[in-house]
Amino acid sequence: MTDGLPPLQRIPADVVALDDYAELSRQHMSAAAWSWLNGGAADETTLRDNRAAYARIRLGNRILRDMRGGSTELSLFGQHFAYPIMLAPVAHQRLVHADGELATLLGASAMGAGMLISTQASVALEEIARAAHAPLWFQLYIQPDREFTAALVRRAEAAGYQALVLTVDAPVSGVRNREQRSGFALPAHIETVNLAGMAGLPPHTAQAGTSPLFGSPLLAAAPTWQDLDWLRGLTRLPILLKGVLNPDDARQALAHGADGIIVSNHGGRVLDGVPASIDALPAVVRAVDGAVPVLVDGGIRRGTDILKALALGAQAVLVGRPYMQALAVGGPSGVAHVLHILRTELEMAMVLTGCRTLADIDERVLWGAS
Repeated sequence: MTDGLPPLQRIPADVVALDDYAELSRQHMSAAAWSWLNGGAADETTLRDNRAAYARIRLGNRILRDMRGGSTELSLFGQHFAYPIMLAPVAHQRLVHADGELATLLGASAMGAGMLISTQASVALEEIARAAHAPLWFQLYIQPDREFTAALVRRAEAAGYQALVLTVDAPVSGVRNREQRSGFALPAHIETVNLAGMAGLPPHTAQAGTSPLFGSPLLAAAPTWQDLDWLRGLTRLPILLKGVLNPDDARQALAHGADGIIVSNHGGRVLDGVPASIDALPAVVRAVDGAVPVLVDGGIRRGTDILKALALGAQAVLVGRPYMQALAVGGPSGVAHVLHILRTELEMAMVLTGCRTLADIDERVLWGAS
């Protein structure tokens, strides 16, 4: 749990947008945990640009359209979703709420939203699956111990997870100066329970004047495209690659059997200076050319942001920090409220741009499009 105030029993009436949770959440978390959640890599240029990029995109309203029979429903990998908003994988959720991922899941299930569970969850993947009433996907980091990784995949399959989301953009951690300055460290009572029992890497201490990374056991064990081939042969679940920004990487992913792409810069937490996810999206969509679904995360705070992402070719979006902030403030009710706000705002934006269903959303809703 945190050193901040406990979650509120009732959401304040003046909390009406996701940014309201961002402000309020600081009171409900320790200073170090707040820095961990809200910080980015290095100078946080990409972290800021994830949001600024959406503000640069303009919408064009349309009038007098027939909105009868409107819907936000979609299907992904044979799974039905009431709306194209999913909860992104976030580690260590007991840092912001005593029940961690179980509290988040309660809010997601109440709203029928899909949720991605992190390898680094603070609750066992089986326990989460038993409590679920909405689609669950499992986010996977390929571990140096490949046998342990294979066992983790088998556990996710047996528990009923409906897709694997392989995060590929973080073979090493980002330079997280805000975390360092806050003195953040994972408390002793919060564990990465899904990785319990895994063999660790041998210690690597760089000597003065030697390379701090190259030649380390971590990089020697980092996954490559061949590991995607290995994973593809290991499971029948759909595999999505999360962390794709480059269209050439998207094409390579398809060649190695990926079933979906998530355009993401890891919330600006790994490599500072890469483009905002929404700026990278169109080129990836063109490279994939409809072969597999493309999703996007990073910087989404409004329903209009979701509309813009869908207009540029995404089938669905993921949100991360906003629901964690709401979890700290209001527990499961806060998570549900964030989803309700985003879905309501998306539907309003669809009506005001003349889009009756998700199939009607394309580049024509953007200002200046022909």
